[in-house]
Amino acid sequence: MINAENINKYYGKFHVLKSINLKIDKGQIVALMGPNGSGKTTLLKCILGLVIADSGEIKVDGASIKNNFEYRHKIGYMPQTAYFPENIKVKDVIQIIKEIRGEKSATDFELYEYYGIENFTDKKISSLSQGMKQKVSSALTFMFDSDILILDEPTAGLDPLSAEYMKLKIKKEKDKGKLIIITTHILNEVEELSDRMIYLLDGEVRADRINDSSGTKNRAESILEKFTDLFKSYEWK
Repeated sequence: MINAENINKYYGKFHVLKSINLKIDKGQIVALMGPNGSGKTTLLKCILGLVIADSGEIKVDGASIKNNFEYRHKIGYMPQTAYFPENIKVKDVIQIIKEIRGEKSATDFELYEYYGIENFTDKKISSLSQGMKQKVSSALTFMFDSDILILDEPTAGLDPLSAEYMKLKIKKEKDKGKLIIITTHILNEVEELSDRMIYLLDGEVRADRINDSSGTKNRAESILEKFTDLFKSYEWK
């Protein structure tokens, strides 16, 4: 579903992404991991078309995303931190996104209803806590029943109960055959949710492992231990 071929990206002299090659298929949850500055966000923004790679090609459903904006309708994106215009109301933000995405494509209101967003739609964004903003962001991400979901730290800022419901929602969407890419630093969340774990370090893929839930717990722990060791070696070198 997503195929990244030899992706390179520079910011000035800084080589952020170094010949990234990844093929990610539908019907799985992929955890993209790595320390701050490893290239995770830049890679996601390249997939979203928000950042243009200096070389290489990204294809979605077999078609290049270069000079192609239509593919974005297949993607729901939840940033790590929700930024909305502070001086408008929640209902206005929702209506604007509906108009951009297409009013009739808004069909999934499960998170909207569960998080009780209808109870504060008349409030201005500036009056919301960060957790409430995250709830609005997550509801909008899932609202349009996208085939691909890119979730950057999806449980960050959520209370424990809301975070658990978010994880249940992620699993439910995966069972529908969707591709879900998440970034997270919470290792037990990775073990619980992901089918595949990809570790970026200094702009390179350093590890790419299948999380076999049918295998033994020791196997899952050994994979996470390897990823933890990668974190430690980076932080202390």
